[in-house]
Amino acid sequence: MHSKDTNAKNITTQINEPLFHVTKRAQISWQKSWAIRIIAIASSLVICALIIVLITGLNPLTVYSAIFDGSFSSERKIWNLLRELSMLLCVSLAVTPAFKMKFWNIGAEGQGLVGALASAACMIYLGDKLPNSNLLLVMLLSSLAAGALWGFIPAYFKAKFNTNETLFTLMMNYIAIQLVAYFVLLWENPKGSSIVGIINSSTGAGYLPVIGGKQYLLPILIVALVTGVMYIYLRYTKQGYEISVVGESQNTAKYVGINVKKVIIRTMIISGALCGLAGFLFVSGIDYTINANLIGGLGFTAIMVSWLAKFNPVYMIMSSFLIVFLDRGASEIATDFRLNESIADALTGIILFFIIGSEFFIQYQLKFRKRGNNK
Repeated sequence: MHSKDTNAKNITTQINEPLFHVTKRAQISWQKSWAIRIIAIASSLVICALIIVLITGLNPLTVYSAIFDGSFSSERKIWNLLRELSMLLCVSLAVTPAFKMKFWNIGAEGQGLVGALASAACMIYLGDKLPNSNLLLVMLLSSLAAGALWGFIPAYFKAKFNTNETLFTLMMNYIAIQLVAYFVLLWENPKGSSIVGIINSSTGAGYLPVIGGKQYLLPILIVALVTGVMYIYLRYTKQGYEISVVGESQNTAKYVGINVKKVIIRTMIISGALCGLAGFLFVSGIDYTINANLIGGLGFTAIMVSWLAKFNPVYMIMSSFLIVFLDRGASEIATDFRLNESIADALTGIILFFIIGSEFFIQYQLKFRKRGNNK
């Protein structure tokens, strides 16, 4: 009788066993991980092709060619691609130390804006008082300090009072936007235009030097240097190690003698300062002006770049390129084929969805029930 009860329980267990279950991968080779990503990209292109045919009747290959042309069909477009890539990469590098520490810094937009505001103020008030080299140095230090302060404030309250850093940094964005809006009205040129216009257009005071006739080359080189420094900092320094440990477990960090509060504050100061650097580059080397939309949402896009690259600065170059390439391609599709830009953005979103979704299959695997268990 006992044997019959046991068999009945086994049969019930087998029947109730799910068709598949999710398990975390112990380890996966880089070849296999990239194979998964390539399959995801190929799948997204097939889905997008079907949508293009059903909605527009266009040849998908022609549309994909336009995506490529959006970035590489002329020298001007190539430089614009590199400019946008470098600025997105700069902000992504800025948020990475905080996110690796699991401090959810949603305030990169505001930190970059106050950095830009500091540079613009130096250009306006000191442009005719200092030599350009000295002015640029003052602008850089001011932007770094302003961004660092904007990062320090939420970090201090997090370390001291355990406040919610996501809401705190998000609210700091709105304060920065309103500060910039106030000074735009104060500095507007001409009066009543609600824009500052190109600052020091007649003198060029506070402008980064143009190398080889390429306006964006120096900002791109600066971001490349920051990328290398950040890679070394996160991977090979004691502070980078402390960031990793705090991100894994604050209790473990405390156990091994790491001052968690100090690491939080220090890391957010660095994060804010790098956002301030991005603001400096926008004002002194790219736009030469200030407005509330100067950063253009890069603070939020940078979060996706950082997570896609798994907080690796080198991989961030590739993920930044992918996002900028698709964004410029979407604009080109909308222009060339006179499509609603929402359709072009939807195609970009589908491709990004598949790429982000592929990370799930890199981290986890599906294990299906064996056939014998169906009996």
